[in-house]
Amino acid sequence: MKEITQLAAELGRRLQVLNAHVTTAESCTGGGIAEAITRIPGEFGVVRGGICHLFQPAENSAAGCAGGIVRQSGGGQPRGGRGHGQGRPGKSLARFAVAVSGVAGPDGGSPEKPVGTVWLAFGVGDEVTAERQHFPGNRDEVRRQTVKAALEGLLRRAAAEIENQG
Repeated sequence: MKEITQLAAELGRRLQVLNAHVTTAESCTGGGIAEAITRIPGEFGVVRGGICHLFQPAENSAAGCAGGIVRQSGGGQPRGGRGHGQGRPGKSLARFAVAVSGVAGPDGGSPEKPVGTVWLAFGVGDEVTAERQHFPGNRDEVRRQTVKAALEGLLRRAAAEIENQG
């Protein structure tokens, strides 16, 4: 928990330097990314929006995904993650976005998508990238590792933006 809080605090500092905001679209983390950021006093201002969506049809409309992307691919799939990331930046007026979709467990895994499979999508302006991860452990460990990976990904992207401005 301490490491996640430190990552969130550093992200807030970098976003403030950039005068930028972040938005989240979360399923397997249950809102944990937004919670980690807003846990830091004064950092509510860097979050422009967040959505926690566990029911897949809601993911499509609420996260601004193209019709049926998440429903067609299911949790933990690249198209779902990319759809989330593409939907958030423009909808929320935030420069940075992160979206996660995955199988935290203990149920829901399959040979193609074992428990611990998570897709993270990152948006910076109009650019969206997605990465597939597999995190070991139980449900809480998978969720914690996903939040950490999301914050680290946002930090890398914010650092690159600061460097480009410097």
